Amino acid sequence: MLFRYRGSEGMLAWAFHRISGVAIWAFILLHVLDIWLANVNASLYNDLLGIYGSPGGRVLETALGAAVLYHALNGMRIVLMDFWPSLTRYHKQLWYANWVLFVVVGLPFVIQIMAPAFGLAAPFSFGG
Repeated sequence: MLFRYRGSEGMLAWAFHRISGVAIWAFILLHVLDIWLANVNASLYNDLLGIYGSPGGRVLETALGAAVLYHALNGMRIVLMDFWPSLTRYHKQLWYANWVLFVVVGLPFVIQIMAPAFGLAAPFSFGG
């Protein structure tokens, strides 16, 4: 097959790291735009906040959180292998460990962010 994927965990880790980095960069641009909008047109900014709080906005916020979490965990995996080159023999196991941590750490955040989209109360409360 001409289009069959022949890479492995290392190539997927690289691709996901690049994709998550671009997604984070795009969010930073959007964040600069909405902060600028708060000073220029408060009414439009409030409308934008309504979009952020909608179910679709919550899905995008969850995707952003996933991108940040994956990028951070994979970055730590890379740092570990840079400081201890002998760990490169175990890069596949480290990548799978990344995914375990990703699910364990990320799932509570997904529940917290997405619960209001389904009409449920957020399970964790912060502040007063």
